[in-house]
Amino acid sequence: MANEVTRRNNVDWGMDPFFDNLEDHFFGSMAPEVQKNLKTDIQDTDKAYIAVVDLPGVNKQDIQMNYEDGVLNINVNKSNFVDHEDKQGNLLLSERSYGTMSRSFRLPNVDQAHISAEYNNGVLKITLPKTTEVQGNGNIEIQ
Repeated sequence: MANEVTRRNNVDWGMDPFFDNLEDHFFGSMAPEVQKNLKTDIQDTDKAYIAVVDLPGVNKQDIQMNYEDGVLNINVNKSNFVDHEDKQGNLLLSERSYGTMSRSFRLPNVDQAHISAEYNNGVLKITLPKTTEVQGNGNIEIQ
């Protein structure tokens, strides 16, 4: 939202939005792949934090999470291969992506014993109930 407001203001001030991210279009982004591939929304409610992470094409067993010292850590190992051949077996296009991606989020005062996670259709939903007590550390199992 803040970026959109800034872009609107830049246009109002006579700055051309065409040049926003122009370098990324020609040379690719210098930002880590993590930012591109682990799109995350975190909602802060009265009773819990709810994190929703888009992980298309990732198998459930390739996702590891833990909560330590007030930080939710998400690690993903992705390997993907897509082959596009014509009827004669000629390779028209080959796309491969693989690697390890991770994100960490500081979410304090979480009841670690009641953290839950679900993975359906490429979307990981993590519910982290809030507490006023300080908790220990541990891994999170995906349902």
